[in-house]
Amino acid sequence: MPVLLLIVALLAVIIVYILLIRPRQLTWGATGAEVSQTLTGDDIVQKPHMVATRAITIDAVPDDVWPWLIQIGSARAGFYSIDLLDNGNVPSSREILPEFQKIEPDYFVPFTPDQKNGMWVKDFRAPDFMLWWDRKGNATWGWFLQPTANGGTRLLTRLRTRYDLSFPWVIYYLIYDFGDIVMMSKCMRGIKERAETLEKKPRVQPTSQPETA
Repeated sequence: MPVLLLIVALLAVIIVYILLIRPRQLTWGATGAEVSQTLTGDDIVQKPHMVATRAITIDAVPDDVWPWLIQIGSARAGFYSIDLLDNGNVPSSREILPEFQKIEPDYFVPFTPDQKNGMWVKDFRAPDFMLWWDRKGNATWGWFLQPTANGGTRLLTRLRTRYDLSFPWVIYYLIYDFGDIVMMSKCMRGIKERAETLEKKPRVQPTSQPETA
């Protein structure tokens, strides 16, 4: 009987997640128009098991948000998320790092401190979008910066992933499907906080030099 109850409880959790929780976490912060919007890279992953479009409004222009995006990566600026999990417990940077202000096609973006796992830059156009992929056509991760009418930025991310349903990969993807929103929402809030903080810092004005006779 306890085993039966455990199975029933597990099935109930799965049903609640699929019907109620999953649709919300896959569209966190995004409007209906943003979710249905066609974005660069949508044609790469065919028949994805996961399509997640998340969005957040940032009180800074796209040019000031862009540098925070292109320096993302483990053992780089971090992911502005849970550093213990994705950056070897090294705090994500709160500064623009000149050494990581580089982006070009096929540039590797590490996801783990050992630099062995990650994605590659598929395409980009500064400061409008940056698209990563796995080189196999099973996963893409896009970042899109859209200016708002009041001088801010709407940051959108879109994940499109086709799962490997073989064992043991299926376990990984189940955890990924359920837990991705925790990392992603914290990451986007981290970008927002940093970009807005930098935007509000007073600009240093050049001092005028006295004229020489």
